[in-house]
Amino acid sequence: MRLPQARLDQVLDRFAEVETRMGAAGEGAEIVRLGKEYAQLRPVAEFARRLAKARADRAGLEELRSADDLEMAALAREELAALDARLPDLEREVALLLAPRDADENASAILEVRAGTGGDEAALFAGDLFRMYQRYAQTRGWRVEVESLSEGEAGGFKEIIASIGGEGVFGRLKFESGVHRVQRVPDTEAQGRIHTSAATVAVLPETEDVEIEINDQDLRIDTYRSSGAGGQHVNKTDSAVRITHLPSGIVVTSSEKSQHQNRARAMKVLKAKLHDQKRDALDAERSRSRKDQVGSGDRSERIRTYNFPQGRVTDHRINLTLYNLPKVIAGEALDEVIDPLIAEDEAARLASLEESFG
Repeated sequence: MRLPQARLDQVLDRFAEVETRMGAAGEGAEIVRLGKEYAQLRPVAEFARRLAKARADRAGLEELRSADDLEMAALAREELAALDARLPDLEREVALLLAPRDADENASAILEVRAGTGGDEAALFAGDLFRMYQRYAQTRGWRVEVESLSEGEAGGFKEIIASIGGEGVFGRLKFESGVHRVQRVPDTEAQGRIHTSAATVAVLPETEDVEIEINDQDLRIDTYRSSGAGGQHVNKTDSAVRITHLPSGIVVTSSEKSQHQNRARAMKVLKAKLHDQKRDALDAERSRSRKDQVGSGDRSERIRTYNFPQGRVTDHRINLTLYNLPKVIAGEALDEVIDPLIAEDEAARLASLEESFG
């Protein structure tokens, strides 16, 4: 892809304008707004400058390659070959920065894992999936904090909600949203038959920098006593919190020891869900072709199968099959699934950018 010089000039002009206005801005709100735009434009401007310089250098080398000085001409051809090898990567880097991207790419995330069809085995699988994401988060230095959970009768989870904090969490995990299917022989299966179960995963961006207006009159807040396995850790008071957002029907809960902390956590999850609702509404307005891409995040479709007897993981959206299931489910090799999904999404974004150039 060759980016039009006019598009690069447009980015550099806007960056210079924002830089100038930041120095003259007096109001706090304007300074914050310009600061955010400056932070977004800075990496694009830096790469755009590098690309513009590389193009100018290439034009100069083109003139020198046919110089009368044979030694100079040979040197110019050598440098031109090296520059031509680097230019496509530089063009692609700038194009990716210019391509339409998810505004929540760098956000932290709320992770929800729920048991689907399959009874006790589905809850066990939900537990396996959560531990996979938990270990993966540890390898990337992200923080994982459980917001609420409901344990399965035979282990695992009927539902578990956690916040994952760190740079770029949502950008890497957003493609995990969907129905995950497992095929394996349950421990409780006496005949050794393979069972198929499912769990759903939802990854929502946290909304710290997004204005979500919630009116108190739209909320019903209930407190109740947490259930547990017994012993000293069971709550003796009604500290668990359930918040119902009446207009949307969304219900969130948190069941730690502190009622004040539970309310704060539940509100954080509620804001994330309302923000996700807004994202879905915006997605619906985009073109159908874009919705069909990996980035659609449609959680109603089966996205991946984990086949234990064959040691196989298959992502159905990009027809990717790997035979290293133990490492994937342990979180060690999850990047081998995520990276191709991100690459597919980047290709779609570049295609969208190319279409915009006509």
